[in-house]
Amino acid sequence: MKNFKIILLFALLFTYASAEAQKIGVVDTDYILNRLPQYKEAENRLNAQIATWQTEIQNLQSEYERKKSAFDNERVLLVGEQLKQREKEVMDLDKNIKTTLSLRFGTNGEIAKLRANLTQPFQDQIWDAIKTISEKNGLGIVLDKSNNISVIFLQKRYDYTDKVLDFLTKGTTGKSSSKK
Repeated sequence: MKNFKIILLFALLFTYASAEAQKIGVVDTDYILNRLPQYKEAENRLNAQIATWQTEIQNLQSEYERKKSAFDNERVLLVGEQLKQREKEVMDLDKNIKTTLSLRFGTNGEIAKLRANLTQPFQDQIWDAIKTISEKNGLGIVLDKSNNISVIFLQKRYDYTDKVLDFLTKGTTGKSSSKK
């Protein structure tokens, strides 16, 4: 009797799942982002800022190495207050480098904030486009294959990436050229 109840439960669940089946679509938001000219421009500005900051850090690092080397070479000649002053200069420069690295490149640093500010408006646009395309095509579920979702096989008719990209770039929902 217990087995019969389990089989009946699975049969009912299967019937319900079939009746309530949703149409599923897949998009690749990374592909879309990389094809939006405005995103590329903003990303190039961000990369230029990162390069400037990296150069600044390299210059500070070179200055630190130069001062530390000079301090190490002159250490035996320095006494008292001179020794403390030069040692403090080297230590302060090292601390400045570490602080700058953390503030600019750390987990919650300026780059992370700039990147979030850069991508958020584009993610919002993509979300709105996906929502519109989903509603027009009767999709109940949309997966993003760029977010570590393993899509083993996907028929082209279920890939809505190009439709979303067309919607964003041309304001249409028509078919675009195939992805490369």
